[in-house]
Amino acid sequence: MKAQMLQKRSQMLQSLRAFFYDRNLIEVDTPMLSQGATTDLHLQSLQTQVRLPGESEPKTYYWHTSPEYPMKRLLSEGVGDMFYLGKVFRDGDWSPRHQIEFTMLEWYRLGFSLQDLIDEVVILLQESLWNSATQIEQLEQLTYQQLFAKYAQIDNIFTASAAKCRDVLRNHGVAEIVGVDSEDKVLWEQLVLTEVIESQLGKRGICVVTDFPARDAALAKINSNNPLVAQRFEVFINGMELANGYHELADANEYRLRFSESNQQRKAYDLPEMPLDENLLQSIAESGFPDCSGVALGVDRLFALQQGFENIEQGIAFGIHQA
Repeated sequence: MKAQMLQKRSQMLQSLRAFFYDRNLIEVDTPMLSQGATTDLHLQSLQTQVRLPGESEPKTYYWHTSPEYPMKRLLSEGVGDMFYLGKVFRDGDWSPRHQIEFTMLEWYRLGFSLQDLIDEVVILLQESLWNSATQIEQLEQLTYQQLFAKYAQIDNIFTASAAKCRDVLRNHGVAEIVGVDSEDKVLWEQLVLTEVIESQLGKRGICVVTDFPARDAALAKINSNNPLVAQRFEVFINGMELANGYHELADANEYRLRFSESNQQRKAYDLPEMPLDENLLQSIAESGFPDCSGVALGVDRLFALQQGFENIEQGIAFGIHQA
């Protein structure tokens, strides 16, 4: 049975590569280790000690949580449209939808608007799932605000109160959550998203969510026509997030500012501050950054949807506890 599964997985990886080769993207093989690490509050990096010749002490290097930073350095250097298909690592993530080591597909398209990239992601998903255990019957695209209006009956989440979010959780039968500041609107809003809304998304196909709050921009541009929202999207199928994409930030100073702000958030939550990727910052400052959009997609989750697996571990050779 495992041999049959691995054969099907191999076929899917081949078809993913063919998708991009047909569109003249080049495949890049970026380093898995870096002296810099992600500062994202929600991502924890694995680290290792590396002893370099001529150095008296070992240096700390971090296993990448995505190939984003080296790929952006290549974009700054003029490499052009590219994709990465390979392993990434995130500490502390283990569940039916998470593995510590997993396979990611990430790609960047020069001159693409966010909608251009959304359209390409949808085509890839439709091709990957057209004859699979997960039937794609419809496509739904909503803004973040529309998402809360439709699935949580909150007409304007940007102006809604923490009390309104608590009411929604209670009305949907979510167990009482203790230890949370009753006026922490951002956290209660996030709980509505994860506990009420996400499980409803993409039940009959693909659901694309756009226009996330500016505070959740990560490394996406802020919408010039509406500073409340970021040019970012996420894709869901069967209540599971599959992809996360941006119209990419291009200003080196803004990169440094956002990294620093994320480190301050980490500090507030008693998490270690992470070293910034100075190579990335220097590359963008010196060479500039092209107008482009990029997206990362979870391949193990896509394969699980294709094959009808309940746990992504069913679709990989060995899980972390077997390694």
